[in-house]
Amino acid sequence: MKRLLLPAAFLLLAISHACAQSSPSASPSSTPAAIPLWPQAAPGALGQAPADIPSITPFLPAPGTATGAALLICPGGGYVHLTPKEGEGYAHFFNANGITAFVLAYRLGSHGYHYPAMFLDVTRAMRTIRAHAAEWAVDPHRIGIIGSSAGGHLASTLLTHFDAGNPASPDPIERQSSRPDLGILCYPVITMGPDAHAGSKLNLLGPTPSPALVTLLSNELQVTSATPPCFLFHTWEDPVVKVENTLAFAAALRAHGVPFDLHIYQQGGHGTGLGGPWDQPDKLHPWTRECLYWLKLHQFTK
Repeated sequence: MKRLLLPAAFLLLAISHACAQSSPSASPSSTPAAIPLWPQAAPGALGQAPADIPSITPFLPAPGTATGAALLICPGGGYVHLTPKEGEGYAHFFNANGITAFVLAYRLGSHGYHYPAMFLDVTRAMRTIRAHAAEWAVDPHRIGIIGSSAGGHLASTLLTHFDAGNPASPDPIERQSSRPDLGILCYPVITMGPDAHAGSKLNLLGPTPSPALVTLLSNELQVTSATPPCFLFHTWEDPVVKVENTLAFAAALRAHGVPFDLHIYQQGGHGTGLGGPWDQPDKLHPWTRECLYWLKLHQFTK
């Protein structure tokens, strides 16, 4: 299947479709069109099936409510699948608070992909949003990333392994910085060390990763003073991804002087998501309110 280029007209069509279907008053069951990240096959693609075509799906706030800020959303799922409530569900919630959202469909271990495929996808997604920021009415200096569980690992990988772009590239997208302006990590997988989530590690790195690769993708070891500010939330009793993942990342941020908000709740299993329907504020988990307060400090919300 030959894939299409991403001219402005195509993006404008996608934006119009998103506007009609992604506002808080629209039905959450109606999903905007996904936009492939590469005009031809993605680097290292194993085929031409939907699982081989990484994409972003834009969700736009209702007209007149946008703050100009945006979030790239990385759903969790152990690098096996993508969890809708941590993707489209988050998008509707942030749209309701004026933030433009882009849900990333990245390649997965369950379809034969290992690092660096997922990292290439999230990097390209951030560059794509920044390159076309004006067409989405987004401020290119207010684009963050949010990820949950294994999606939190992918988000933390971009937060610690970004680059400034290649100014000599003939592709205008590749000239863009991949650095998020902030990060939100929800019960994230962070380490590939002793406290790693075994399934995520296997699907990301394969059965016999080298020690160097384990270190490279243990993101608590990759924090620097250039890492963006972060909001972190986890539960003490999470039986799937140990809270030590979040605590280690917070400690690394502190050691390097990077601002962060840290929320550890005693109760709660894994995969909390928003805690309830996005359009029922009284059902949402407290982390959502704390996150909106933090986002306001960073001028992402009004």
